[in-house]
Amino acid sequence: MDRSNLRKQFIKLYELEDNISYFFSPCRVNLIGEHTDYNGGYVFPCALSFGTYAVARKRDDSIIRFASGNIDKRVEVDVNNLEFNENDGWANYLKGVAVGFIEAGYVIGGLDIYIEGDIPGSAGLSSSASVELLMGVVLDSLFNCGMDRLEMVKLCQRAENQYVGVNCGIMDQYSIGFGKTDHAILLDCNKIEHEYVPLKLEGHKLIIANTNKSRGLADSEYNTRRSECERALSDLRDRFDINYLCELTVEMFEANKSLIKNDVDRKRAAHAVAENARTLLAVEYLKAGKLPAFGELMNQSHISLRDLYEVTGPELDAMAEGAWGAPGVLGSRMTGAGFGGCTVSLVKEDAVEAFIEHTGREYKKKTGLSPLFYTADVGDGAKQLEAFSNIAPST
Repeated sequence: MDRSNLRKQFIKLYELEDNISYFFSPCRVNLIGEHTDYNGGYVFPCALSFGTYAVARKRDDSIIRFASGNIDKRVEVDVNNLEFNENDGWANYLKGVAVGFIEAGYVIGGLDIYIEGDIPGSAGLSSSASVELLMGVVLDSLFNCGMDRLEMVKLCQRAENQYVGVNCGIMDQYSIGFGKTDHAILLDCNKIEHEYVPLKLEGHKLIIANTNKSRGLADSEYNTRRSECERALSDLRDRFDINYLCELTVEMFEANKSLIKNDVDRKRAAHAVAENARTLLAVEYLKAGKLPAFGELMNQSHISLRDLYEVTGPELDAMAEGAWGAPGVLGSRMTGAGFGGCTVSLVKEDAVEAFIEHTGREYKKKTGLSPLFYTADVGDGAKQLEAFSNIAPST
């Protein structure tokens, strides 16, 4: 993104140009391990090289002014009155983070902030967590808070859970907060601990394919799936002293799945347990450089999400099926909550153009929709950027 244009927009809006700071927060993609986070399992996300940018400046009063280049809605609030207001729309995610800072005992004041992003809309790449961590690094930097990064990650998750009212797990905020260039994150969602795993994809690329199907069912079905898993866990506790489904191995689950009374709940639990095992195996394959085997596990993940967890839908299935038949593909799966959004595919670098042409054609043939494709690099987590004075202006 052209940072000089961000500066111009900020000055145009606020008529101020002194003491401006610049920030970036990525979006994320989960390579494998879907709907395992709230089941106490492992996920395997990475931060991407695109996301949301902010230009911000402290004020000498208690007013916060929000503006975005992506949404035509400006919001002005007072730090001393940050109650949730549905009319504030996207700004509520940022306000919730500010509330979290204040409740944690940090002293913050007013600021002007302009935000612009290049995250595909409604794509399931976690734009909400991106702007939350963006606000976190803005407040931390401008008001010299010195906040621990894990504290910031948890604070941003609470902002979405309690302030905005979206019952998300910790994966999105964690992967954006702890992202590292050319590495994925093996995150234990039970212990909230991670391991960096180098993404050695020499000769291959990650391709994000946006179905351009709005994720209208994702939130309601997400809550339903959590309830189904909780019922399955309750049934299994008749025999096991466990807090989460993913504490079971596949073998333990298969030997005891009859304890789960409801057929649908049993299917949901079967996915969670098997997906957790796939995630750990996928990391082993990646460390060993076994990319074709890693790709096959991606395919198995999608099939399980389609048949057992039932969160894909016709658009994501059409995209994955198109990818499976495309040149150069090693694996492809839906990523995110489901019911629209994106797939992620591992593709040979010399076949990227042919992959996009084939997958796009087959997808449009089945759905009538025109998809968008992004060749993704793996980037850093949320951070302050270098000062503008060190950047050559665009001509």
